[in-house]
Parts: sequence; structure tokens; C-alpha cells
Amino acid sequence: MERADKAGFWQSVTGSLEGDETPYQAAVREVLEETGLDARQYDLQDWQASNVYEIYPHWRHRYAPGITQNREHLFGLMLPGPLPIKLAPDEHVQYEWVDWREAAKRVFSWTNVDALKRLGEQHQLTL
Repeated sequence: MERADKAGFWQSVTGSLEGDETPYQAAVREVLEETGLDARQYDLQDWQASNVYEIYPHWRHRYAPGITQNREHLFGLMLPGPLPIKLAPDEHVQYEWVDWREAAKRVFSWTNVDALKRLGEQHQLTL
């Protein structure tokens, strides 16, 4: 999905924990908010992995003062195939369904590249 606030920046579903949410609950909520898909109707897999990354300076205003790093938990959502997506217009302007290799070339975040490579490795194991 291409970000609405940064043209040319493509990413997967992302978000932050709200209140006392678990990472799994946040993933379900963020998928629904950003795509219109109810992840509970599909196979949402907690990969039991996370990345710590530096928050880009132009997005640090969203965090408490002095916060410069974030922990991202990785999940995979297994779908039956490409589905229609209802984007949150304040977050994304367009989406495309592409092969994981193409997606890894487009995304701007090294953590998205990492997740996509993990997805590709898992997919190759199940072929």
C-alpha cells in the first residue's frame, strides 16, 4: 500500500498498540482499519518475531518526546487469494497485489523487506 503522507513510500499494514492491547489484537484492528479485511476470518499467524528500528524523524511527532526507536511484531495473514481492499484514505492512496519479491523491491522499510523475505522462505517450504 502506498502511504498517503509520503508519496512513493510503500508498506505493509503497520500500526501501534492502543491501551492494553496485545500485539495480536493490534494486528487484527490494524488490518481492519487499513484494508477493510477482518483478519479473524482468515489465518492470522503470529510469527513470534520482532524487529527494533529507528523511527524516521518525520514520524517521531507521533510518539512521546525522546522516543526514537520502536519494536515491530511480525504477523502473516494467509488469504485465499487477492481480495478487494478498502483503504483508509488518510493512511494509503493505492494498493497492488504483487509477488513477495516485487513487494520487497517496493517497500521503503528494511523491516518490511525482512518480513517479506521471511514470507518467501515460508512459502518455498510449503511448495
